Amino acid sequence: MSDITLSSAVRQNLLSMQSTATMMASTQNRLATGKRVNSALDNPTNFFTASSLNSRGADLSRLQDSVGNSIQTIEAADNGIKAITKLVESAQGTARQALQAAKGEITSAKVMSASIEADSADATVKSLNEASEMSFDIDGTATTVDLDGTESMNEIANKISEVEGLTATVQDDGNGKFSIDVAASDDIKTFQATGDGATALGLTGENNATLIVDSSTRDSLESEFNDLLEQIDQLTNDASFNGNNFLDGDNLKVIFNETGSSSLTIKGVDTSAEGLGLSEAGAGSFQFNSAIEDTLKTLDEATITLRSNASTFGSNLSIVQTRKDFTDDMINTLESGAANLTLADTNEEGANLLALQTRQSLSTTALSMASQADRAVLSLF
Repeated sequence: MSDITLSSAVRQNLLSMQSTATMMASTQNRLATGKRVNSALDNPTNFFTASSLNSRGADLSRLQDSVGNSIQTIEAADNGIKAITKLVESAQGTARQALQAAKGEITSAKVMSASIEADSADATVKSLNEASEMSFDIDGTATTVDLDGTESMNEIANKISEVEGLTATVQDDGNGKFSIDVAASDDIKTFQATGDGATALGLTGENNATLIVDSSTRDSLESEFNDLLEQIDQLTNDASFNGNNFLDGDNLKVIFNETGSSSLTIKGVDTSAEGLGLSEAGAGSFQFNSAIEDTLKTLDEATITLRSNASTFGSNLSIVQTRKDFTDDMINTLESGAANLTLADTNEEGANLLALQTRQSLSTTALSMASQADRAVLSLF
């Protein structure tokens, strides 16, 4: 343009139109991108500050997926505990039902397989040695019966009957042979006779006997109880989410910020039957009230443990959910801060574009008028 001679008015109008075109291009770019700062050239401070804020927001957003999975894992554990609690309550109901069920009659409670030859039940038992001793192991507790070797069958039976829970009677077969039948009370599970006196009477070895009670109702309830314990184990194994199972002892560290300096370690528990202190009822154990009462105590303790676990997981869930909500708010704050530094006001930019278009139209008119003035001068020659 410097090679072309222009009048001052025309040159001024052209420069004005160039400036207007440049501003229009910039304004149109802002409207198209929605940003007033698109590169470091536009505003270095705002551009790099906004980039830093957006980067942190993106890092936190990626962590939110992990935090969300953690929440689901805790909820899976909480649902599992609720279901296991119902199973424990069912087991309690089964045990109480068994406790209330009628017991069958004792069909065999003797610990005797050998007979003793004697003149009478009151005659001294010849097979006993002087200072003999007999011991009864009742449910794991030993009780000693002292013998001096001069006792008769009836005297031996009386001494055995002095042991709490045992009753001994002498039986005569009518052929000069006598036997001692030892019966246990219904709350005794097992008992065994030992010692040289017991050996002499034939109350040792295979004579170890378990009280037999015939109650099909209690047997059925015992089986139901064991089935419930098996379901507790299966439910514990099924309470996993995304490879983590808090009810099977798994731990999980939940990270809340981009540096990893803020976190929470959620510790798992063992809610299997064994972990809750519950054991399978042994064959025939529900025939004894004492065994059922012991089972009910362990079930009560298991219920307390489950409630404690539920409370702990509930607290952890509240913490993680609160941190997730806080992080969501923080991400929004970071993105808003970055937007405030870079985003354009579309209303303002739209008004600017309209003003620039008007200016361009006026500049075009002014240029046309300046050109006409130049042509008018030339027409004089």
